[in-house]
Amino acid sequence: MTQPLLIAGREDVLREEIRDVRSPQFRRLVDECERYTSIALPTEHPLASITYIGAASANLALAYRLTGQQHYLDELRRWLTPALSFPHWGKANMPDHDLDAGWLLHGLSLAYSWAGDALADDERLALRDKLVLQGTRLYEFAVDSEGDWWSSSYWQNHNWICYAGLATAGYALREEHEPARAWTERAKGNFETVLSMLPEDGSNNEGVVYWRYGVPWLVTYLDVLKSEEGIDWFATSDYLRNTFWYRLYQAAPDMERIIDHGDCHDRRSGHPVAMYYKLAAEYRIPQCQWLADKVANEFFWREAYESGVRPGVRAEAYQELLWFDPSAPSEGPQGLPTSRVFTDLGLVVGRTSWDDDAAMVSFKASPGGGHKAWETSHRIKQETGWTTLNAGHHHPDSGTFVLLGFGAYLALDEGYSSRKRTEHHNAVLVDGNGFVNEDRYHVFENLGHEYEAHLVTTTVGAGWVHAVSETSAMYDRALGVTRARRHLVMTPRGVLVLVDDLRASEPRTWTCLLQTQNPSRASGESRWIAEAGTGSLLVSALDDAPKSEVVPTAVHANPTSSTPSLAIEKVQHTLRRSTEPTTTGRFVTVLEPRPWNDPVGADVTVSEDDGLVTVVVDHGDVTEVATVHLESGAVVGHDEADIAGDGFAGRTTDRARRDDAR
Repeated sequence: MTQPLLIAGREDVLREEIRDVRSPQFRRLVDECERYTSIALPTEHPLASITYIGAASANLALAYRLTGQQHYLDELRRWLTPALSFPHWGKANMPDHDLDAGWLLHGLSLAYSWAGDALADDERLALRDKLVLQGTRLYEFAVDSEGDWWSSSYWQNHNWICYAGLATAGYALREEHEPARAWTERAKGNFETVLSMLPEDGSNNEGVVYWRYGVPWLVTYLDVLKSEEGIDWFATSDYLRNTFWYRLYQAAPDMERIIDHGDCHDRRSGHPVAMYYKLAAEYRIPQCQWLADKVANEFFWREAYESGVRPGVRAEAYQELLWFDPSAPSEGPQGLPTSRVFTDLGLVVGRTSWDDDAAMVSFKASPGGGHKAWETSHRIKQETGWTTLNAGHHHPDSGTFVLLGFGAYLALDEGYSSRKRTEHHNAVLVDGNGFVNEDRYHVFENLGHEYEAHLVTTTVGAGWVHAVSETSAMYDRALGVTRARRHLVMTPRGVLVLVDDLRASEPRTWTCLLQTQNPSRASGESRWIAEAGTGSLLVSALDDAPKSEVVPTAVHANPTSSTPSLAIEKVQHTLRRSTEPTTTGRFVTVLEPRPWNDPVGADVTVSEDDGLVTVVVDHGDVTEVATVHLESGAVVGHDEADIAGDGFAGRTTDRARRDDAR
C-alpha cells in the first residue's frame, strides 16, 4: 500500500501532540469512537442514509493508527461489515451515484489507507475490491451524466461531496488499481472548474446550513490534493479565503444561531469546527480560530443533539484533530466592522454591535445562485446545452430581509421549504402573486436570463446600513411590474426603515408582508407589536395602505426524503398590508426592536418632497434621521450627515445638539 493519506510524515508529531496541544481534539476523537460501540448497525440497507458509516470508519481508523489500540481496529471491522455487505450504497435516492456513495468512498478509503495493513488479507482485499467497485460505479456515472445533475453542478454540494469521495478513493487505490488515476484526474478537473466559478466574496446561495454541510468537502478535496500531489489550491482560491467572512456575518448576534436565508433545517446547524480550524490554519484568520474554540467549548453539544442535518458535527472528529493548528492566531470579532456587503449574492448585513443582544439585519437581492453562477450557467447552457446550476436551495427571497434583536428573531425567514413561495418571506406581492416560477422546489429552474434581481446601491458605515433592491424582473410579465424597489435603512440604534416604491403599467393591488414568530397585535393606529420571547418588534406603518390583517402561514419541508421523521412543519404569522388597486404603490414601514419588558418605542414621522423621503426616529435622547431618494443616482446631502451615499443620507443628533441648535 502507499503511504497513509494526509498523515504521511506527520504521525510521530501527531502522536506527541495528542498528549499536549491536540489533547482536546484527541479527546473528541476518543469520545466519538466510544460512542460507536453502543450503536446497533443495520444488517440490511435501510431506507435512511448511511453516510455516517463513512465518517465513523475514518474516525476509528485514525484512532487505531495513532494509538495502536486493538479495540479500535475491532470496532472498525464491525463498522465495515455492513458497508461491505450491502450490494449498493444508498437506497432512497440514486443508489451508488450520490451522497451515500461519496461519503462512504471518502471515509472507507481513509480507513483503508490508515488501517488496511492491520486487517487480515481477506478483509483488506474485500475492502479494496468494494472501493474499486463503488468508485468505478460513481466514476462511470459522473462521465455518463456530464451536463446534467451533480456531475457538472459546479455550485452544488452534491458535486463537491461525490467528487471529493471519488478523489480520496483514487488516491488510496492508485498503486493497486490503475484506472483509479482517472478518478483523481477527473476530480481535479472538476474542482479546478468549481474554484474558478465560485464567487470571490465567499458567499453561498444555498444558505448557512448547506454551506456548513457542503463547503467542508471543498476543503476536504483541497487537503487531500495538497497532501498527495503537492498542489496548493488554498493559496489561489479567493472563495475559500473569504468564505469564513460570509459565515461570520451570517451568525446571529449570540454566535450560536444563524441567519436562515435559503434552505436551513434549523437555526443551530451552522458550525463546522473542523473547517474553521483548517481555514484558520491556511489563511491565518484570527476570528476563525476564535470561533472554532468558542463553538467547541460552548455550542458544540447543543448543535450535536438538536441539528436536523445528518450525520452532523460529531462525525468530523478526525478532521478536527488533523486540521487544528495550535499556532494559528485567535481573536474575537469586536474590532471588525459591524457591516459587510457580499456583492455576488447581493447580501448586505449589519448589526449594532458584536454583543449578544445586538440588533441585526440581513438583506439580499440577486439572481438564482448569485450573479456569477447565474451569468456563467446561462453562458454554458447557451454554448453546450448543459445544465450546471441546480439552485434548489435558493429561495424566491430577493428584496427580503431577516431582523433580529435582543436575542430574538423578530422578522423571519421561513428556513427550509419544499414548495418555495415569495409569500413565506418579508416580501411584496402583486395582486396576490409572488415571483414567477414559485410554488415548487427549484424556483430558478429553466428561468430565462432576464429574470434577475439585484442591488441598486449600498452604503454602509458609521453604524448605518443602506441598500436598495430591484426585483421587478422577478414577477410574471403579465402583471406589468415596472418597478419593485425596496429602500432599506438600519440606523445605529437598530431601527429598520423600509420604503417600497412600486410601479406597474396597470392598477395592481400591492401587499407588503411581515413574517413574525407570533401574531402581531394592534397597539394603536397603524401600529403593531409582535412579541418574541426576549425581544419584541414594534411596527409602524407611515403610509396610507387601507387594509391590514394578520394571518397564519404554514410552511412544510422534508429535507431528507429517505427519513420522513425529519420533516419540518411550522407556522409563522404574517402581517399583510395592502393598497387599493393603483399603478404606483408605496409602503413606508418602521420596525423597532425592543426588549420584551420595555416595549415603549420611539416617535416616528415621515415626510416626502419630490421623491425625497425622510423618516425621523426620535428616541428622546437621540434622534435618527434617514433620508432616501426614490431615484437612483440622486444626491442626498446634509452638512451634518453621519454618512451619505447614492440616494441616501443618515444623521444622528443627540438632545444636547438639538437644544443648542434651537
